[in-house]
Amino acid sequence: MIMDKIALILAIIGGLNWGSIGIFGFDPVAFAFGQSAVSRVIYTLVGLAAIWCISLLFRERDTVDEKT
Repeated sequence: MIMDKIALILAIIGGLNWGSIGIFGFDPVAFAFGQSAVSRVIYTLVGLAAIWCISLLFRERDTVDEKT
């Protein structure tokens, strides 16, 4: 599902951003967009994507996708 892939990409971006903050003390999103409404929108989208990814933990896997 395309929504799953978008959510995973955004969650990965958020994880890399937090990793950068934790390791280097550098926030790439704030650097790129400043402390503006744009960065708040990006942080919100990443948060919503993470919430969406929680649903991936509880979904049944399709047997069509599995190759044996």
